[in-house]
Amino acid sequence: NSAQKPAPSGFKTNEYADAQLQEIVRKMRERATVYKEKLKDPVLSSPEGSPTASPAKKPPPPPKEEKKEEKKEDVEAKPEEEHYCDMLCCKFKKPPLKKYMEYLQLPDSIDSYTDRRYVAWLMLVTVAYNWNCWFIPLRFVFPYQTPSNTIYWFTIDIICDICYLCDLLIFQPRVQFLRGGDIISDRVEMKKFYHSTMKFRLDVISVLPFEVLYFFFGFNPAFRANRMLKHNTFFEFNDRLEAILDKAYIYRVIRTTGYLLFILHINACVYYWASDYEGLGSTRWVYDGKGNMYLRCYYWAVRTLITIGGLPEPQTLFEIVFQLLNFFLGVFVFSSLIGQMRDVIGAATAGQNYYRSCMDNTVSYMNTYSIPKLVQNRVRTWYEYTWDSQGMLDESELLEQMPTKMQLAIAIDVNFAIVNKVDLFKGCDTQMIYDMLLRLKSIVYLPGDFVCKKGEIGREMYIIKQGEVQVLGGPDGTKVLVTLRAGAVFGEISLLAAGGGNRRTANVVAHGFANLFILDKKTLNEILVHYPDSEKLLMKKAKVLLKEKGKPAPGPPVQQPRGLASLFGQKPETPKLFKAMLGGRGKDGLARLLQLKREQDIQVMPQTTEQIIPGAEDENVALLQSTAQTTPDKPTLEKPPEEPVASSAPPTQKQAAPPAQKEEPNGAAKPKPHAAMHRGTTNESLIISMTPSPTPGEGEILKVEAKQKKQN
Repeated sequence: NSAQKPAPSGFKTNEYADAQLQEIVRKMRERATVYKEKLKDPVLSSPEGSPTASPAKKPPPPPKEEKKEEKKEDVEAKPEEEHYCDMLCCKFKKPPLKKYMEYLQLPDSIDSYTDRRYVAWLMLVTVAYNWNCWFIPLRFVFPYQTPSNTIYWFTIDIICDICYLCDLLIFQPRVQFLRGGDIISDRVEMKKFYHSTMKFRLDVISVLPFEVLYFFFGFNPAFRANRMLKHNTFFEFNDRLEAILDKAYIYRVIRTTGYLLFILHINACVYYWASDYEGLGSTRWVYDGKGNMYLRCYYWAVRTLITIGGLPEPQTLFEIVFQLLNFFLGVFVFSSLIGQMRDVIGAATAGQNYYRSCMDNTVSYMNTYSIPKLVQNRVRTWYEYTWDSQGMLDESELLEQMPTKMQLAIAIDVNFAIVNKVDLFKGCDTQMIYDMLLRLKSIVYLPGDFVCKKGEIGREMYIIKQGEVQVLGGPDGTKVLVTLRAGAVFGEISLLAAGGGNRRTANVVAHGFANLFILDKKTLNEILVHYPDSEKLLMKKAKVLLKEKGKPAPGPPVQQPRGLASLFGQKPETPKLFKAMLGGRGKDGLARLLQLKREQDIQVMPQTTEQIIPGAEDENVALLQSTAQTTPDKPTLEKPPEEPVASSAPPTQKQAAPPAQKEEPNGAAKPKPHAAMHRGTTNESLIISMTPSPTPGEGEILKVEAKQKKQN
């Protein structure tokens, strides 16, 4: 028994290695195609990434002294990098104290508009200023400062005075200023400018030490009244804080409310002073000395300034005059504050009011013209979404107030990241993209809105800023072919088509709310005038896109022939010209081709003359009379008035032929030009007739018959 040998297995390949090899071949082919295009048009930039710089030659070794210095610097830097603190059995890395000191170190010059540290310092000075404004009148009028707590009041006063002195000597002389449009940052110039302003004079007066009079007149807070003159710093802080806040109107409301409370506070202090002057509890009008003195006086001040009424009537002349002045002052101050509060709230809600006004006007217009409710609801939805998403109806209105450079800076920060991802504009001039950013128009589409429809003339390109759109196709136009998201581009073929008039090939519908950028063809052409290299690149990409668009859709795979049929090539396709002549109608087209061939043969016959004789309405009869040339002295035979027409029936079956029409007189007849006309006479007539075939689908039957004329 001979052992059977195992059948040899087929050739096996590694699928992974095969896939990698195919990928390498594909990439090399693409690279070869790119370099061929590069050779054809060297202006175009290569789509490949910029090559990295080749490593330069090693420089000569530095001297030994430099090496020693570098080693010393490295040694010094190492201990600074490692700063750890042990806490809860763990080590935490903390930044060194030197970095904190560098951050806290005052610069040589301070930009009051952008330096947040300066704003923080102004806030500290403002707190000290408010302390003096609120508590100096309170301590002067009400008996809250006593010998037992004087030390605490005095300590806080000293801290506030230190803030005033630091602001006067350290911070204000470092603030930059403008002179003729130039920013001055020189220390000497900044100090001279500050010393020449009114603010410096008031700051100096506000820190004068009138407290030395304490030694002669005791601790009287009235000697600190000059501290209330540092109001310029308070208003400067308000301006700088509003400039950096996102919702500045909130701070304005708080500040206006603080103004009202401070005026009521001063009125309460004045009322207690008047009651003390008249005598506490001496009349019904003055404070009776019971309860919390400050709260009782503040309550009286609120009811007086706001003119609520219900207060005791003044008794003495002093009380009457005081009450009259208080009423007048209350009406003026309170009305001013109420008006200011209205302006603050109105400015905070100005955009909301504009949005409501536009929406109300639009709704009123739609109701006037009886617009359907469905359309009205979509309009309302567009208003609400646009306002909620961007806080305004038209962004261009806000940007138009700014210079072009600021508009460009904002557009770059907001939209450059989106446009830079578009493959169509990769390789173009960056400045061209900047100019294009200023021309982009933002439009919001509602769910289900058609961005463009199939068959429309495309004049613009779309870039998706936010949301999604769906490309629809199929027989009924409802099949979702692809979904495009933020950063995608569509319609670029219509924008770059040189001939224009390019029609949309599919419907594009917004899937949800979509915010799109639109760039029209006219705007792009105006930009590309100044960037010829970018124009060439875009035109090249347009040709590639048009080629890809013109390729037929991949159909089902062609089945390879089997057996002996594989030895022969595929049958060549019928030429397009031949298809056009046949008209795609099979036998009808072939019959037409044969008819044209026969007519051509008849026209080129020598010494013949063609004349078409009109026949009956239901038949196309062509009579070709051919006459042989006779001797010159013989007269030419006249054409008989009527010629019998041969029927298309067989000879055994005679059919009555319709009589031929008579010829018109020579004056009215208009002979038709003929390609080949030879004059002569003959006694034979050649009759050609075409009749429909009795068998359907076979076209027409051509009959040719020669007949001799009757001689007179």
